[in-house]
Amino acid sequence: MKRCDWCGDDPLYQAYHDQVWGRPVTDPLDLFAKLCLDGQQAGLSWITILRKQPAYYDAFAQFDPHALVRYTDKDMERCLSNPGIVRNRLKVQSIVRNARAYVAMVDAGEDFSPFLWSFVDGRPIINEWRSMSEIPVTTPESEAMSKALKKRGFNFVGPTICYAFMQATGLVLDHVIDCHCYDECHTLAENTVL
Repeated sequence: MKRCDWCGDDPLYQAYHDQVWGRPVTDPLDLFAKLCLDGQQAGLSWITILRKQPAYYDAFAQFDPHALVRYTDKDMERCLSNPGIVRNRLKVQSIVRNARAYVAMVDAGEDFSPFLWSFVDGRPIINEWRSMSEIPVTTPESEAMSKALKKRGFNFVGPTICYAFMQATGLVLDHVIDCHCYDECHTLAENTVL
């Protein structure tokens, strides 16, 4: 079975590739969680965060932004002592900071999902890459998303993180064309309009 090369032969990574990566996500809370998790990846490999994902959900109130904005310094210290997550103070703080930015957007009447999908005009960008070497690490869309998120108070959302997020959540289709997931994700992408 042909897969994109990046998932290697790790069963957890392959399952993520086969069942999650590249499938369009429109739920705002799922998008928020994924954006936060992608920020945790900065300087690390995605498999590191993927292995720790259940611990992140447990430590950070299932990524409920309205619960996270109530996190105290004591809650933050508890997270920093949790061996199940990456114990980097700036990264831990970024999740709460991003929750505050998310809630501020909601309070201002701005829906997170249409906001993110606006960077691809509400429809996934369908690419037809033949090899992984063709796939960019940033695009004008990811750069625009990064700038807009930072303006709203989010952090750990640089253009590279934003592009990885866009790939994972199906805002762009970046499975290579001979990957066994390409056709299914292509159909999903064609039928997604926000």
